[in-house]
Amino acid sequence: MREIVFDTETTGLSPRDGDRVIEIGAIELINHFPSGKVFHVFINPGDRKVDPGAFDIHGISNEFLKDKPEFAEIVAEFLEFFSEDKLIAHNAGFDMGFINAELKRLERPPIGNDRVIDTLQIARRKHPAGPNSLDALCSRYNINNSHRTKHGALLDSELLAEVYLELIGGRQAAFGLGMGDDQTGNTPTIGDTSYSPQRQRPVSLPSRLSEDEKTAHDAFIDKLGDSPIWKRLQ
Repeated sequence: MREIVFDTETTGLSPRDGDRVIEIGAIELINHFPSGKVFHVFINPGDRKVDPGAFDIHGISNEFLKDKPEFAEIVAEFLEFFSEDKLIAHNAGFDMGFINAELKRLERPPIGNDRVIDTLQIARRKHPAGPNSLDALCSRYNINNSHRTKHGALLDSELLAEVYLELIGGRQAAFGLGMGDDQTGNTPTIGDTSYSPQRQRPVSLPSRLSEDEKTAHDAFIDKLGDSPIWKRLQ
């Protein structure tokens, strides 16, 4: 199973107002393991200037971008890497809005939401009290993000890949050997906030208690009276 974890940086907040994509970072997962293949590019937004508020977040300037390729120059490579596989992003509606706006400018078909897994939606379902920002989830799952002083598409994709693995059931999920989250190959999409529990063992592990320990425990329970809660739970 191939999945692409990706992130974008942009000139501002609204593709409808003319803001553009200026960075795309993506990493390939095979059966939930990073394969080592990445896609990373900075993009010249043409006449669109980087909003000062956006610059404060990602630190990418117009001066830095002026000699970078435009989206039309990298679109073929971008589409080849993203292919037809599942795409994973945090607050995916934001990133997909920008990606599809860029594709529309080139009269290319949009990428459908059915391909997109939104980790923010999964996190909100799993942790309704929040917070569920990427930094907050890194902290929750003890993922080291101390080197994230600014937003960056490739770095954020690497962190998100670790967060995603935790959200779908913990790092042990990577040992599913190609099975999907519900053992059918299905994963939650941008419009689906569900997630599946991990598989249970078909046969329980044998008890680690010795016979002497079991006898001592029973003797202790007998001292608790006629109807201790422990007996109802046995």
